[in-house]
Parts: sequence; structure tokens; C-alpha cells
Amino acid sequence: MTSTASVADAPKPSKRVLGQKQDVWSIVNEAAASSPIQPIVNMGQGFFGYNPPEYVLKAAKEALDRVDCNQYSPTKGRPRLRKALADAYSPFFGRNLDPNTEVTVTTGANEGMLSAFMAFIEPGDEVILIEPFFDQYIYNIQLAGGVIKYVPLHPPARGAKETVSAAEWSIDVAELEKTITPKTKMIVLNSPHNPVGKIFSHAELTAIGNVCVKHNILILSDEVYDRLYYKPFTRVGTLSPSIAALTLTVGSAGKNFYATGWRVGWLIGPANLIEHVSTAHTRICYSSVSPLQEAAAVGFEQADAQGFWEQSKRDMQTKMQRFNAIWAELGLPYCEPEGGYFVLVNMGKVQLPDGYDFPPHVAERPRDFKLSWFLIKELGVAAIPPTEFYTPENAHIAEDYIRFAVCKNDDVLDTAKERLRGLKKYIK
Repeated sequence: MTSTASVADAPKPSKRVLGQKQDVWSIVNEAAASSPIQPIVNMGQGFFGYNPPEYVLKAAKEALDRVDCNQYSPTKGRPRLRKALADAYSPFFGRNLDPNTEVTVTTGANEGMLSAFMAFIEPGDEVILIEPFFDQYIYNIQLAGGVIKYVPLHPPARGAKETVSAAEWSIDVAELEKTITPKTKMIVLNSPHNPVGKIFSHAELTAIGNVCVKHNILILSDEVYDRLYYKPFTRVGTLSPSIAALTLTVGSAGKNFYATGWRVGWLIGPANLIEHVSTAHTRICYSSVSPLQEAAAVGFEQADAQGFWEQSKRDMQTKMQRFNAIWAELGLPYCEPEGGYFVLVNMGKVQLPDGYDFPPHVAERPRDFKLSWFLIKELGVAAIPPTEFYTPENAHIAEDYIRFAVCKNDDVLDTAKERLRGLKKYIK
């Protein structure tokens, strides 16, 4: 093949990547880059607008001066971090976790979940997702050859008219159990939940866990926002020995310490499950970033003495209150989060102008994509349309909602509020 060969002669990509529609992140970035209002206030992606705490940054800088921290780490993670994680999480589990067999470090929570799927999902195995879901789950499951089944969270009917607690989004456990077939291998849970902000209650998790025990289904529990909870938080892996035996818990230093670019995550679970996740992780990327593992270890070792966990929650709640004040001013209802740093706002009252010029790839999407595009182009505020986290069949549930990330500096939140006041003339 010569350099002048036609595109038709180019090597054909695999079915895993061929034919996928444009994802929400690239659509939002495209709109932001071309918006006449600059700079864009980015409240879309959940990256922090500020640095990790100083003591964690200091540990990262010091680690870079150490020879061993600039070389490969053990595939399961640096011993110091595994011990720090075991020490930090043992009190929640009510027993001493073994850092050598019940903890494995991964290159971010996302790669940890991919490792879990690769470790246990065979082609044709079914995995249950609860809608809405973080979109990356889908691609990870499909890479492993899994078949996805969906069960929706049901929003409260009054949420279109008044502000409600995220707790009111409910799961029908009978509906969940009806989705199970002999091929069902795993269910993915997410609490605190992205994008709803719901913390699944003790009763809800117990009911789900008991169904999984009944049918011998693995539980992959995405708990990356586990330190940002504003109501009582239950960890599914702590509910009973039989549920714990089926549960892999996923965590993230990026979410814990305001460092999403560090890509340090972990899984905690029974030794007989963790060993297979570790094997898959070894084949995917061998090991994870050494100096940042060391810094994360220091983060956990000193967090309690620094008062970091409680301060982190207070700070995020303050940001929530600061930003969400705009919705009362505009008369728009929202879901009051129980955890995490996202807020879902119902914009059913916002009337988009007739004949507004949306590009075809936005015009063909649900209403929330048009709302997102409009906010970026006309107000200079980027937010995420949550129907991206649904199947087409259930997208109608969220087409009036928009997701905002409040993990930003206060001046950014204030600028966003000022710009969002421009919605007043479109609210009917």
C-alpha cells in the first residue's frame, strides 16, 4: 500500500470500535471550542478545579526523588499503599483486611473495573447495569465479550416540578430479579451514584445483595465517591458474609484526593476473587504509576490526623449549597445529592427557541443534548446530558435533566450562576 492509497484500502478497524456514535464528551468539547462565549465555564466533566491537599502533593514530589518510586511497582501495587488501604478500610469491614491477598491496586478505578470484567466475564455472559450508568461501563463489558442487561432507577414523578432528594430515585428489586437469567454473571452497583447522587440505602443494598446470593451473581460495587457522603453510607461488601463473598469493591485515589489525573485505583474483596482481578490487571497494564501510589499511601496514612475526610465533605457540601442556590432563583427543580459532586437539574421548564440551529448529530439526540448544546453556545456553561447514561428505550426518563459537576473553585461556581441567570427569558 502506497502513501497515496485510498481510504478504502486502509486496514479495517475491529467491531469493538467500528460504528460507535459520537460520544457525549466529544460533542460537549466540540460545542465548547466553537462557542462565541469564552472562556467556557466547564461544569461538565467531573475533574476538580483545585489541587490535592498540600500534604499529599508534598508526598508526590518527594516520591519523585526516590529511585524505587521511579521504577516498576509490584503488579498488585506498592506494599505501602496496599497496607494503607487495608488499614483504612478494615474498620468499615469489621475485620482486618489482608493487604497481600484482599487488596489490589489498579491504574485508576476504570482499569480496575475492566480488570474485573476481564477476570470473570466470558463471551455471552450477562452483566446487569442500573440505569443511569457511567458510560465507560458499557465499553469495558463489551471488550470482555459480555452482554448487558439493564434495570432502571425510577425517578419520583414530582421531581419534574419540585426539588427532591436523590434518595427518591428507586429501584424495583422484583424487576431486577426478573432480569436475571442462567447467563447472568455479575451486577454493577454505584453508590454514591453518578449522575443521580443517590446513596443506596441499607435496605436496598441488602435486598439486592440477597438476590445476588440466591442466584450466585458477582457484585462489582463502584464506590469511588465513598468519602463524599452527606447521609448514612452503606458499603455492600459489609452487609453479610455471604454477600461479602461475592463482592468486589472499587475505589479511587483520584476522587478521594482531588487528583483524577493520577489514575490510582484499587479493588478490595475476597482473596479468591482478587487473585483473578490481579492476573487480568497484570496482562492489561502490568503495574501502575509508582510515585503517585506512594503519595496516595501517605494520603490515607495521614488523612485522619489532618482531618481531611470530614473537611472534604464539608467543603463539597458548601459548594453544593453555593451553586444550587441558583435553581431556587430560577424556579428550576433539582435532585438534592446524598453523595458525590454531581447535581441533576430538571430543565423541563426551559423552552428552547423554535428553529434553533442544532447540528444534525445533536438534533437527532434527545432533548437534553439540545439543552446542553444551547447552554454552551448561548450562556457559555458546559454541562452533561444524562441520556448518554441510558439505553434508547429509557432515555425519556432523563431527557429534561442536565448534570452539573460542582467540584470547582468558588469563583467558577459564581461565574456559572451569573451566566445561568440568562436562562430566565427562556423559562416558561
